[in-house]
Amino acid sequence: MPDQTDLLLRRILTDVLGLKPGQADTFDADTGLFGHLPELDSMAVAGLLTELEDRLDIIIEDDEIEGEMLETYGGLRSFVEAKRGS
Repeated sequence: MPDQTDLLLRRILTDVLGLKPGQADTFDADTGLFGHLPELDSMAVAGLLTELEDRLDIIIEDDEIEGEMLETYGGLRSFVEAKRGS
């Protein structure tokens, strides 16, 4: 059962990347993001990080941004959960 952070993260990915409705609902921990989703290119990363900060009320420092964080849905979710302290 998805929690609030998971639902918000899926909504943010859908909105920022312009994914098809319901596409993010099929993501699991191993779903590839950066390098797998054509919508998530280097230009989209900045927008995604900004939206994550705005909507989840977190601060993402430059030195926290690494490839592994954006590699899979599970990696991004773990990062966001750690930032939110949940």
